[in-house]
Amino acid sequence: MDIFGLGPMEILLILIIGLLIFGPEKLPKIGRDLGRAFRAFRKASSDLTNEVTKELEAEKPEEKDESKQEAEKGDTPNKATKV
Repeated sequence: MDIFGLGPMEILLILIIGLLIFGPEKLPKIGRDLGRAFRAFRKASSDLTNEVTKELEAEKPEEKDESKQEAEKGDTPNKATKV
C-alpha cells in the first residue's frame, strides 16, 4: 500500500522521527492540525470545481439559444453551401 509514493516502512520512519522531534504530547495536535488543513484544502478544491461546473452549465443554454436563433434566421455560418 503506497501513500504518496511512500511505503509502510517510510511512513513508519517519518512517524518515529516526528515523535522524537515533537514528543508524544504535541504529535496528536500536529496530526489534528494537518487533518484540518487537508480537509480545508479538499473543501476549497471541491467548492472551486463546483463553481466552475455551475458557470459552464449556465453558459450551455445560452449557446443553444444562439444556435436556435441562427437556425431560425437561416444563417448557418459553419456549414458549407453547394454552388
